[in-house]
Amino acid sequence: MRFMPWCISFPEKVFFMPPIRALTRDQLISIEALSIRAGNAIMDVRLRGVERTDKADGSPVTEADLAADRIIREGLEEIAPGIPAITEETYKGHDDTEAEQYWCVDPLDGTKGFINGGRDFTVNIALIRYRAPALGVIYAPATGELWAGMDGMATKRETGPSPNQTLEAMGEARPISARRAEITHPHIVATKAHRGPALEAWIERLNAAENVAVGSSLKFCVIAEGKADLYPRIGPTMEWDTAAGQAIVEAAGGSVIGPDGNAFMYGKPGRLNGYFAAMASLDGTPPSEWVPPREGGDD
Repeated sequence: MRFMPWCISFPEKVFFMPPIRALTRDQLISIEALSIRAGNAIMDVRLRGVERTDKADGSPVTEADLAADRIIREGLEEIAPGIPAITEETYKGHDDTEAEQYWCVDPLDGTKGFINGGRDFTVNIALIRYRAPALGVIYAPATGELWAGMDGMATKRETGPSPNQTLEAMGEARPISARRAEITHPHIVATKAHRGPALEAWIERLNAAENVAVGSSLKFCVIAEGKADLYPRIGPTMEWDTAAGQAIVEAAGGSVIGPDGNAFMYGKPGRLNGYFAAMASLDGTPPSEWVPPREGGDD
């Protein structure tokens, strides 16, 4: 079979895209195991005691962030050599790769919750291909849960938390899927820490049957497992905060959209996200009240 290049157009440029060899299921399993290794390092730091320092932008960083980052970068190079990686802990604030595919990693999403002794923190590993998430793995070390998505299939593994967790101990991955969205009275999952008047006003307009607060990228996992209909987000996030979660939601049959109603894309200036909404399965276009507002309101 002969593969032909194809192209995709954005307002500022047109990308001509020759085919890239897809990762295999075995490589995905290796990435799941890698996320667990990083999670074990994070839990080891928690057991020894967490010391916080602050980055230049005021956000916290710990030894756990740095240890997990190192494990992931080295592991990804072994699993799929030559693919560049953008991680929260190594990104320098400018677009340092023009690669058509690259890793997008948050080694410890939910650092503040981790420091404060909470359970809502995760390891996020995603592969971006042609500006869209093609693979995502999220591991929650404090609960022993692992989600993955690739090629239209989303899965979950789970067991109790363990300081020396292994993929084998977590057992077989079971398929998960987003549920059919309830439009009239949606079940909403939203951020714990970054609420504000604009988000509260948006949620109020949705006439929600339920509004549950969850930390870190776990909100995407709630959508992917079919436990909620909508995750609305107003306020700044970075691409490594959302890429793995979006890959899993989409593999589970849901979607993640921006204010234009289109799929959320990557490679934005500064890797800074705009407002977005992750949602369960819909038969058609999202209802207008589910589409994120344009930026400019209060957070």
